[in-house]
Amino acid sequence: QVQLVESGGGLVQPGGSLRLSCAGSGIIFTNYAMGWYRQAPGNQRELVARISSGGSTNYADSVKGRFTISRDNAKNTVYLQMNSLKAEDTAVYYCNAQQVAYAYWGQGTQVIVSS
Repeated sequence: QVQLVESGGGLVQPGGSLRLSCAGSGIIFTNYAMGWYRQAPGNQRELVARISSGGSTNYADSVKGRFTISRDNAKNTVYLQMNSLKAEDTAVYYCNAQQVAYAYWGQGTQVIVSS
C-alpha cells in the first residue's frame, strides 16, 4: 500500500518560514520524481516545486528564490523549505510521487500565512 504522509504545515506570519516533509512508503522511492503542489480555495491545484529521481529541480515562478525542494532517499522523504512566506502562499500543500505510468498523492497539509 502506497502512502505519502505530509507534515510541517501550520500558521506563520508573513516573512516567516516553514519546512514541509513528505514521507513515502510502499514505493521504490528512488524511482520516483517527487513534487509539491498546492491548492488555494477556489483555485486549481498547481505545481510548486519538483525534484527528479536524479535530483534536478524546477520551481513555479512565484516561489523561485524563496522555496527549496530536496530529497533524502535514505529516509524516503522529500522536503520543501519555504522562506519569506507571503499571504498568497496560503493553501493546502500536497506531496506527489510520479513515475511514467503512476502518480500518488498525499492527503495534504494546510499552510496559512497571516498576521
